[in-house]
This record gives sequence, structure tokens and C-alpha cells, in this order.
Amino acid sequence: MSEAVSLTFPDGSVRSFPAGATGKDVAESISKSLAKKALAIALDGELRDLADPVTDGKIEIVTRTDPRALELIRHDTAHVMAEAVQELWPGTQVTIGPVIENGFYYDFARSEPFTPDDLPKIEKKMKEIIQRNLPFRKEVWPRNKAKDVFAAKGENYKVELVDAIPEDQDVKIYYQGDWFDLCRGPHMASTGQIGTAFKLMKVAGAYWRGDSNNPMLTRIYGTAWAEQADLDNYLRLLEEAEKRDHRKLGREMDLFHFQEEGPGVVFWHGKGWRMFQTLTAYMRRRLAGTYQEVNAPQVLDKSLWETSGHWGWYQENMFAVKSAHAFTHPDDEEADQRIFALKPMNCPGHVQIFKHGLKSYRDMPVRLAEFGLVHRYEASGALHGLMRVRGFTQDDAHVFCTEEQMAAECLRINDLILSVYEDFGFQEVVVKLSTRPEKRVGSDALWDRAESVMMEVLKTIEAQSGGRIKTGILPGEGAFYGPKFEYTLKDAIGRDWQCGTTQVDFNLPERFGAFYIDQNSEKTQPVMIHRAICGSMERFLGILIENFAGHMPLWFAPLQVVVATITSDADDYGREVAEALIDAGLHVETDFRNEKINYKIREHSVTKVPVIIVCGRKEAEERTVNIRRLGSQAQVSMTLDEAVSQLAGEATPPDVKRKQAARSSAV
Repeated sequence: MSEAVSLTFPDGSVRSFPAGATGKDVAESISKSLAKKALAIALDGELRDLADPVTDGKIEIVTRTDPRALELIRHDTAHVMAEAVQELWPGTQVTIGPVIENGFYYDFARSEPFTPDDLPKIEKKMKEIIQRNLPFRKEVWPRNKAKDVFAAKGENYKVELVDAIPEDQDVKIYYQGDWFDLCRGPHMASTGQIGTAFKLMKVAGAYWRGDSNNPMLTRIYGTAWAEQADLDNYLRLLEEAEKRDHRKLGREMDLFHFQEEGPGVVFWHGKGWRMFQTLTAYMRRRLAGTYQEVNAPQVLDKSLWETSGHWGWYQENMFAVKSAHAFTHPDDEEADQRIFALKPMNCPGHVQIFKHGLKSYRDMPVRLAEFGLVHRYEASGALHGLMRVRGFTQDDAHVFCTEEQMAAECLRINDLILSVYEDFGFQEVVVKLSTRPEKRVGSDALWDRAESVMMEVLKTIEAQSGGRIKTGILPGEGAFYGPKFEYTLKDAIGRDWQCGTTQVDFNLPERFGAFYIDQNSEKTQPVMIHRAICGSMERFLGILIENFAGHMPLWFAPLQVVVATITSDADDYGREVAEALIDAGLHVETDFRNEKINYKIREHSVTKVPVIIVCGRKEAEERTVNIRRLGSQAQVSMTLDEAVSQLAGEATPPDVKRKQAARSSAV
């Protein structure tokens, strides 16, 4: 007689069940209502089908309100979409259909690609399938049977997928009625549990296995949620995000553009470059007196990247170069035939600067900062405006310190990072510690020490913030050379952006033989801390544009004021107003065109100018101005002197204001 199965429930209670009992049996033993709500089980944290036999362990009954249910809903919706497509267009091959962030997709092979016009038809058929409420049923097939069945159906991609399954893994087939697919699972109990809170979003091309040498497939993206309200909120968020798209706003504000001759690199226009330089100037002020700003070469010999480990670990993301002469005259013995690389990171160059000249423990910590232009290869399909480019500027810094100084330096960096984010209006920040990955360099003892120190720093960060800063752990997500902190911002519409990092590195100083002389006159390897605040300056600007929807704070706006006149009689006074504002340090343009004032206001509002000053004959006589703010219909009248004083104050960067306030209080 087989032994009973022992299950531990979330409340700590332990119960025995007959061998062979399924998850559904367990749910029904608790209550019939729970069994109806149950979608799956989690056994020792692993999601499984309700129909699977249970084994000894900790069990949870997963219902629709469980966060883990969302992945099941999306997974099952993808299967229903595939069935709907094959019902509507027999002969279409289904390939791969994973769950992704906020939804799912499925790739299809069809002679005629799908178009957006096909999506409503597919959605209608999906709702029919869900209404049938047919059970999901799992079978395990012999490998040869699976290949023969799919080959007979003309599903050649599925045959290839069966071949890719490791020999020690089962070949699982999931049915929903008569339709079936190759799948690892798990699934919910039936198609009816999916609900109707889903929407197909778009179609796109995708190469089989992501390889451009393979056939092009059609990918259909969708989103699915537990409740209709969740879907509605998500669609509203997408609509708002579309309005805030930095590429659209970049065109409207005349900030930058991209073109085919320079894939993944930014063509900055005057206003955009002014914004970039405002960000750079702000960061320079924040580093003044604490960091030495340096500049390492853009192109370095391959041997340096081999020493750093980047050539081995990161080569596919690097751009390698030779001189044109080396290509045109490969047999020229005097020509420099070496391979060079455009730097993807600043760190090896900073190690060389640290090594130049003997360092004592009295010199530590040495803090080197660089606004370094780096280049990394990104697939063309991954490029996305300022958010994902091939050439970008890092606000990079490296702190060389003793092991005893490491915790204090990490805290100093943390304070700087949080202060910068606060200046740009980001109040919600999450700091997570990424620990050792499976593939890494350095001894376990070094990793133990580094992680121990950073864990204590993480606790201090949360304690000092009074709980305002949330913290967490990302197991196995550290860099190959050391653990790191990752800083994630939440923007105005609730999206998360990972920006800043603080990374501890014992590896690079060792590889390059960097050292300082300690108190005992011994050569000692420093700890190297990599840190970035914006990360990519280009990406950070993209985030800011979207966060503010183009309505930039006055101190950061590339064009702060437009002075517009109502009649030509006021043009001379308009010039005087503009000059007074320029003398006060503001970025100002004038608009004296022979156009109606409402037309001028509309035009400058589209380009997101924060302040429009309107001057007419009356204002010229009274030496006043009318101020109109972006997004407001109201106009405020004040004297010219009052306007200059007020706007100059608003245009003062927050870090400069703090220093002015500190000086005033000291006096």
C-alpha cells in the first residue's frame, strides 16, 4: 500500500492525503468554493497544474487574486490566441509564445503576414473559445511521437522545438478541447478561467529564433489582466505614455533627431544640446570639491580590453576598429595593424589614471569622474530613441579606496544619488542589492566580504531614510566582478526606471596590478567602486522629458521664455524685456511676427515653452508685462522688475539655491 502525502499549508497546519491526490482534490478538501476559485497550486513555491498529483511539501492554492495568477492568465491567453488563429486561418504554423512584461506574444508562420485589421477578428474568436470553457489537459508523449504528429500537421517549427528539448526532460502536450500545443506548462484548469480582460495590441515582424538568417515570422502581441479594471488602467497608462513619448516631444520641442546614416547615435539640435549641457553643468557642480574630473581615451588597444576582461566577457557588444590605412595596405610592415576598440566603459581608463604615480594610503580615497562618451553595439531592433542607443555619455565615476573606507564611500555615493534624484522631483526610489551571479571572477571570500559590507550599507540606507526609500535583494544579478546597488525611480505615471548603480569591484584592480602603499609600507590592492547616477545621460534626459511630459522645470528648460508682442508698437519694449531677462541669465527668444497673439501663444505652447511674456502698447507705456504659464489659460500682470526677479529666482538650479540659502543663513 502506497504511503500518504504530507502537506504543509500557509497557516502552518499539516495534513495527510492519499498518494495520487491532485491539487484539485486538496482544494476540494478545504472547501467547494475554494476549489471553484482555484487556478493552480504552488508546491514548495513551484507553480503546478491543479490536475497534478501532489507530493510532500509546502502547498498553496493559487486563486485569481494571487499575483502569480497573472502569469497563468497571460500564458493561457497566448494558447487561446494561437488556437483562434489556426481556426481562422488553417495551415498557419504556431511557433513560440511566451509571457512577457505586461502581456504575451506568439510568433506565427504564414505566407501572408497578419495586419492590425486582423486583430479584432482574432479577439472575437478568442472570446468564443473562452466561452466554451474547455479544460486544459496535459499529456506526456514520447519524443518520436511528438515529432511525427507535428510533422504530419505541417508544424515544422514544433518539430525543431521538440529536438531542442533536453533528453532528460518530458515532452509535454497541452490540450484545450481538440486543439493542442507543445508546452512546459503549467496551465489553469480551463479556458473559461482566463476571463475577458485581454486585448491584442499590435503585430510585428520577428525572425525565427531571433536570427536574421532565419525566416521572418509574424508576431502578435497582447496583454491580459485578472480584472477589466486592471486592463482599463493599463490601456490608460499606455495612452498617457504615448502622449509623453520623448521621441514625439523631441520633435515638437526641436531637441534632437536620428537618421539611418548614424544608427543609434543622437543628432542634438541647439535646444536639446543646451538641455544636455545644463544637465552636465548641474552634475559638475554636484561633484565639485569631491571628485577629480578626468578624461580617458576614446580608442584603446585590444590588449587593454583583454586585460580588463571585457574582450572575453563583452566582445560582442564592442566596436573594433583599425586605421583605414591598415585595411587598404594590409602588407605595409610600417603600418599600425593592431586592433583597437571604442570604449564601451570608462573603468579601464580610470585604472590607468589611478596607476600613474605612486599612491599612499594618505591619498585614499581617490575619486575620478568622467562624462565619458562610450559605444556599445545594440541590435537595430532594440534601438529606442534616447532610451537605447549605441553611443551615449556616462556620468561615470570610480572611487579607489581602502577596504575599511568602502562602507562610508557607498553611503556617500548613496546620499549624492538620492539628492540628485530629489532635485529632479523623483521622490519614490527603490534601492536593491544584486548579489553574486553564477558566472563570476574572484574568490568566494572576497564576495563574502563585499556582500557583507553592502548588506549593512543597505540596512543603513533604509534606516536613514525613515522607510521612505524601499530596499530589496536581487539574488544572482550582480556584475561578474562584484555586487552592486541598483537605483530605480518611479516617474509621474508610475513607471519604473533603473538608473543609478554602485558596484564594488575587487577584480579590475587585481587584473591591472593597481596598488597603493599602506601604513606598513606594503603594496595593497585598492577596492574599486564604480558609480553612475544618471547612468546614460541621454537616457536620463529621455526619462525626464517623459516624466515632465515636456513641461520642464524652468531651471532645466532649454528655452525658458518667449517674449511676444501684440502690435509692432511694442517691439522696442519687447526687446528691452528680452534683454533684461537675458542679463538675468535666462534663455530667451522673441516673437515679433505680424501674427495674432493667440496664434503665437498656441505655437509656443506646442513647443513646450514654460513662460510666454505678452507685451502690447499698454504694457510698454506702463512698463509692465503679462506672464502666461505653459498649461494655464490665466495671465498675470506685474512690473518688468518684478517679472525679472521672479523668473530669475525660478530659473536658479536647486543646488545653487541651497548654497545661496546656506550662505544667507551663515551671515
